[in-house]
Amino acid sequence: MKRLLSFFLLSLPAALTLTAGNIVTDTIHSKVLGADVCYNVYLPSGFGKQADARYPVVYLLHGLSDDYRAWRDKGQMQSVADELIESGEACKMVIIMPGAGGPDIHNTWNGYFNMPGWAYEDFFFTELLPTAEAKYRVVGDKGHRAIMGLSMGGGGSTVYCQRHPDMFSSCYAMSAWLDEGSLKADDSQPKDKLYYVKTAVREHSALDFVEKASEETRNELRTVKWFIDCGDDDFLIDLSVRLHQLMRDSRIKSELRIRNGVHNWEYWHEALRMALPFASRSFDCNGK
Repeated sequence: MKRLLSFFLLSLPAALTLTAGNIVTDTIHSKVLGADVCYNVYLPSGFGKQADARYPVVYLLHGLSDDYRAWRDKGQMQSVADELIESGEACKMVIIMPGAGGPDIHNTWNGYFNMPGWAYEDFFFTELLPTAEAKYRVVGDKGHRAIMGLSMGGGGSTVYCQRHPDMFSSCYAMSAWLDEGSLKADDSQPKDKLYYVKTAVREHSALDFVEKASEETRNELRTVKWFIDCGDDDFLIDLSVRLHQLMRDSRIKSELRIRNGVHNWEYWHEALRMALPFASRSFDCNGK
């Protein structure tokens, strides 16, 4: 019996390795940004073994002052994705984690929107998305594409879905930076790169978008599955609650979860455990 138990324990790591995914780091030279942009890609177990296999894709966006390594290193996303896929809670998917910033927020461009000197949204949709999806065997349609992110990335995810509802099946916004009210009260801030990202968030307000949307636009937003997730002690909680209220008033269905927590990686690590199954439920995992 002891020998059998010892054999089982020794074999367990090898068995887990067989079902583990892999994260690769890639770089794309952007003509739009005039720079090389790094991104990480999670590839599920078995990726590449079938030449004709195609996968749904999730775009997983980081927050202000982080970069493409944040979800891998701080969010431990690989272990979460492996566990959920192995348990059947999520289907096999490719997860793309693009870089959109860095720690020196005053002197380094951060953000997912177009602003003077940093046309990131153009880069995302005209360069990153088509290049990465062709390279990593993504199905490449609305029904097999989702987007999610935290803080600045949560706001970016939401606005990308609002502006391109024909491209995403779902959006999961974690502790999302959806608007920027400080500029209304204080326009005397130094015009550094942090000022420009704040200005871009204000100009791309997810709240204003819903409030001003036409009925035609609201119909398009109803084709996306929305999930808003924020901690009860998060300083951005009012924005999440307000967005949910506006969407409810506009008859745009969304899920809202206010859980115990603050604006930190412990919260987002747990949020990812809900976000990937949520995205997966909108995919046709038995299709292409």
